[in-house]
Amino acid sequence: MQHVILGLLILHGPLTLYGVQRLFQQGISLFYSASFGSIRRALVQLADSGLITASAAPGSARGSKPYTVTDAGREAWRTWMHEPISGGDAETVMLAKVFFLGLLEASEERRGVLESIRSRVEQDLAELVRVAGFVDAAEVPSGLADVAAYQRATLDYGIRSHRLALQWCDELAAAGEA
Repeated sequence: MQHVILGLLILHGPLTLYGVQRLFQQGISLFYSASFGSIRRALVQLADSGLITASAAPGSARGSKPYTVTDAGREAWRTWMHEPISGGDAETVMLAKVFFLGLLEASEERRGVLESIRSRVEQDLAELVRVAGFVDAAEVPSGLADVAAYQRATLDYGIRSHRLALQWCDELAAAGEA
């Protein structure tokens, strides 16, 4: 979440806690959900680590503090954009990186990020296809044919969605080269 917040601050300039929350509600939450408390904690952690600064807004009766990205914060965000995707929330991270991809000025940087995303999708697809091979070769116990059919349908969904993600990555890359 911290990198998403850094991206929002880079994209939109100084924002208060409520401004960050509003941006999550207005679009980011479609692929990355966050509670008010988790956003507040992330902002505190970012400030404590020197990646953002907070200053009192002049004339603010409520004492709201706009947060601004530091140079270290910009570098941390850029590093995250180029890191391979790891962990179990790959789709969320992939979408977050694509959401902010236009902030990278150089087309070769954007292409590198897309290649990294595509590589992760390919790896996950290969694993799903491998699992499908085992599932399809397994003998279904008597009375569980319906259960097995729906479980296999779930696996098929994962395979199809990863194939679509690969196509989507290729289309993004082609559009970036045009």
